[in-house]
Amino acid sequence: MAKLRFDERVAREATLQVGASALILDEAGERVLLTQRTDNGRWCLPGGRTDPGESLAETCVREVREETGLEVEVVRLVELYSSLDVVVEYDDGNRRQIVAAHFLVRVVGGTLGLSDETSEAAYFSRADLEALDLMKHHRPRIADSFADREAAFIR
Repeated sequence: MAKLRFDERVAREATLQVGASALILDEAGERVLLTQRTDNGRWCLPGGRTDPGESLAETCVREVREETGLEVEVVRLVELYSSLDVVVEYDDGNRRQIVAAHFLVRVVGGTLGLSDETSEAAYFSRADLEALDLMKHHRPRIADSFADREAAFIR
């Protein structure tokens, strides 16, 4: 099981891992779709690693489909994350610095469901998020999604 490690410039010890995550809102644009992970039980945004030969937008669309059953299209880039202070540490000792594009997406088809990676999927209000066991590095992604900026953030 992977663990997150937070420390100043800890990514100097890591290799890069590129990926994408998705912000999916309900029809009113107020609640965020999150999935609960099967590996650690924590809630997170749909997303994951980029496969070779795949763009970041394609990664986002594929990961949403795999984890939720929903078909989405990318609306815009919300933020590009490349924090030097966060790494994912795997049981085998590998350390990865996450470089992730976070996209606002629109649902265009499919049916919300589960996968071998997700044990639950649900929409949550921003107030509900405070009480959730949410992946720590996804909190700023959600906050930035509601910051109402015209241009993408780069962190």
